[in-house]
Amino acid sequence: MAMSNNPTVTVRAQELLGAVLVGHGASVMITEVEAYDGVNDPASHAFTRTPRSEIMYGPPWRLYVYAIHGHHAANVVTGPTEHASAVLIRAGRVVDGLATARDRRPTARDDDALARGPGNLTRALGITLVDKGTDLLTPTPVALERRAGLPPATIRSGPRVGVRLAADNPWRFWLDGEPSVSAYRRHPRA
Repeated sequence: MAMSNNPTVTVRAQELLGAVLVGHGASVMITEVEAYDGVNDPASHAFTRTPRSEIMYGPPWRLYVYAIHGHHAANVVTGPTEHASAVLIRAGRVVDGLATARDRRPTARDDDALARGPGNLTRALGITLVDKGTDLLTPTPVALERRAGLPPATIRSGPRVGVRLAADNPWRFWLDGEPSVSAYRRHPRA
């Protein structure tokens, strides 16, 4: 993945599109993400520093995993250190380990749905709280294979899904026309 000279969280989020997240016998090409600007973003878990969000204040390219609604969500900490910015990986297309992903997600309607949505993505990759803090630039247990950037014309943006605060920030990014991208759902109290 080409690294820009302007490492804002929204730039990093767009750079993650098309990268491959590898985990526990399966891999997904990232097709949808949401940016969270740490200490400057009231929708971020790191807006207020807590033991749960502490990993986000550390070095970039670490995995921040948290439990929500009975599943897990995975975020790439993008830094800078102490700023606590991170990118939620919302969806991906399984590109390796399809049988493993299907075994982990037997109720998925089709292969496009295997890693659609943050909880489905972590389930397809076998990511759990045990993986929290993983250095994504090392080969195991979860790794990020960075790729060359995508043409800006293939990337769309809009408001983040399901957040109450800063709900209208257009910090959700996805690959245009990609069937693995999840549906937009506005929080009822946004």
